[in-house]
Amino acid sequence: MKGDAEQRSMTDDRPVLRARGLVRAFNGIRAVDAVDLSVSAGEILGVIGPNGAGKSTLFNLLAGELLPTAGTIELLGERVERAPAATRLAQGMGRTFQIPRPFGALSVLENVMLGAQDHAGERVFANWLAPSRVHAAERDAKARAMELLAFMKLAPLAREPARVLSIGQRKLLELARVMMAAPRVVLLDEPMAGVHPVLVETLSERIAALAREGTTFLLVEHQLSLIAAVCQRVLVMAAGRVLVSGSPAAVLADPRVAEAYLGGVTT
Repeated sequence: MKGDAEQRSMTDDRPVLRARGLVRAFNGIRAVDAVDLSVSAGEILGVIGPNGAGKSTLFNLLAGELLPTAGTIELLGERVERAPAATRLAQGMGRTFQIPRPFGALSVLENVMLGAQDHAGERVFANWLAPSRVHAAERDAKARAMELLAFMKLAPLAREPARVLSIGQRKLLELARVMMAAPRVVLLDEPMAGVHPVLVETLSERIAALAREGTTFLLVEHQLSLIAAVCQRVLVMAAGRVLVSGSPAAVLADPRVAEAYLGGVTT
């Protein structure tokens, strides 16, 4: 664990990820309509809302899967709203998917190692001109991958093909692979969907532990009990807009939130 002074410096109020006036229109209909958000280092921000509220569209805008109609996105102070997802990954943003798709024929360890960025062995001539450097990078990547697998409680399965993993284990594997890139912020798309309750607890603990070390998380999730337990702040969307934001207790007690869910607000 990091020292208290360093930990405080990593969890100050400076935004790691910020969106301002974010809009995405489809055939004139605004699925995301003038959304502002800001997330600080080490914070876990939950995004909730009824079906059709615009959560997935917002998530895809932040991740670089969609381009905004209007508005800005800043990652670590740099404008990225026109940058593709691969560029955002290189700049410090990782993401997971609601349905993880590991390379089933590869081992669990090999899947995690694929997440390493700027590996020396990926350069065309490095394997011939600097084989010792490539071998060292491979050794370091393997060691880091094993650390992450141990952290995710998957180390006993390191040599197994990824296809044998359960849904929950695949989500832990996907998070480990994302963390291989050492991201500053991670977007989690319904991380607990379809996961056994025992692994929900494990995954929640791992996310919280990574946040304590300074990684920022933004997660879209339908399990409100999980949102209340894990997130410091919650943003509620309805009809493409931010309906309310605040602490989980305040948000879940807000009558506007109950009305949005029970009223079936859609875009």
